[in-house]
Amino acid sequence: MNEQSVALEESWREALACEFASPYMQQLKAFLVAEKQEGKRIFPKGSEYFRALDLTPLADVKVVILGQDPYHGLGQAHGLCFSVRPGIRIPPSLVNIYKEMQSDLGIPPARHGFLEHWARQGVLLLNSVLTVEEAQAASHQGKGWERFTDAVIRKVNDECDAVVFMLWGAYAQRKAAFVDTSRHLVLKAPHPSPLSAHNGFFGCGHFSKANAFLQARGRAPIDWPLPAAADDI
Repeated sequence: MNEQSVALEESWREALACEFASPYMQQLKAFLVAEKQEGKRIFPKGSEYFRALDLTPLADVKVVILGQDPYHGLGQAHGLCFSVRPGIRIPPSLVNIYKEMQSDLGIPPARHGFLEHWARQGVLLLNSVLTVEEAQAASHQGKGWERFTDAVIRKVNDECDAVVFMLWGAYAQRKAAFVDTSRHLVLKAPHPSPLSAHNGFFGCGHFSKANAFLQARGRAPIDWPLPAAADDI
């Protein structure tokens, strides 16, 4: 996988050129091609593998939210962690994210799960693994994506200032353990999954804390309320 063949937002394409030229990315590309040749359905579609980066240029990153894998159901994944396409049922973890936003900021839960409104403001909604086989959770773990997204996080850590990292769950907290807390705000809480949200995600106040930090550092806060209709984004 080389950067010349990837339709990617310019700042990220330049920042990650060495990654795209690396042997592990060539191996990852070969794996994905072979999977498709076997007739396997891969989510999201190829043009959306890097959607999180396309919507949030490196210099614009204000908040990083880390997920693990794309949704593996038909029509769900579109390249942003926790987000689903318009018209798709809101997943349980996102329902809980909305509940915490309502508790924290008084924002009524959105009736859709399409989060591009956040991404366009500087919220990098990054999964650790960027592809998955239909109905096969975690099927593309250990194929190279984790190394690539580690590089993305390192670029944000090294080249951006005053970024909020919302690390929900042990996996995200391990993945971003190297973030420089003298320059960035690291917020930690349990994962919003129904299995763990009651252990400290609810009541974490991350959304208001993020905006307070951004404003204190002279950066515009995130407009967290989502448009009433996903089509308005």
